[in-house]
Amino acid sequence: MVIVLVGVALITGSILAYVNHATEGPIAEQKEKTLADGIKSVMGGGELSVAKTDTVRQNDAKGKEMTFIIYQTKDAQGADLGAAVESTTGGFGGDLKILVGFDPEGNILGYTLLEHAETPGLGAKADKWFQKGEKGDIIGKNPSEPLTVSKDGGQVDAITASTITSRAFLLAVNNAYSAFKNDPVDGESGASKQNAKEEGGEE
Repeated sequence: MVIVLVGVALITGSILAYVNHATEGPIAEQKEKTLADGIKSVMGGGELSVAKTDTVRQNDAKGKEMTFIIYQTKDAQGADLGAAVESTTGGFGGDLKILVGFDPEGNILGYTLLEHAETPGLGAKADKWFQKGEKGDIIGKNPSEPLTVSKDGGQVDAITASTITSRAFLLAVNNAYSAFKNDPVDGESGASKQNAKEEGGEE
């Protein structure tokens, strides 16, 4: 029995290792394509190339290290277009990772959600809510004055019943801008200051 079990384990392990090896390349290629498409999208579309990639690590006020990846972009003629920045904060359901594009002056060109664990139908609406023409539109804004939700005295409408997610999203945008401009980042968000009780059990 022991020999049979060991044999089955070895065969299963070999199959899993083979499948992992066989799918590793395609998965990596798909991730690269998704990232490339994301960079093009948040930078406003058109022909562009990533001229330089920087990884920036900064500590927030609590000493926690935060990592940002900055993709400096240029157009076909080599002119500076600004940069797309990966930024992560803690949302209502877990990490919220975004990619946000800035022109050379720091104005927001676009954004996309890369990863999130927000509630479907509530916080998950962040992928559309802050886009151009939507209720929480941040496109064209410059976070030199940090973006905040109207509930906190700011000018950005929070996602309905998802203020915590909205605060976390805007913090990720503000921190992305700070990394782009090489300024200190903030570590506080609605997710760390608030709780679900504030919103009647919702976000």
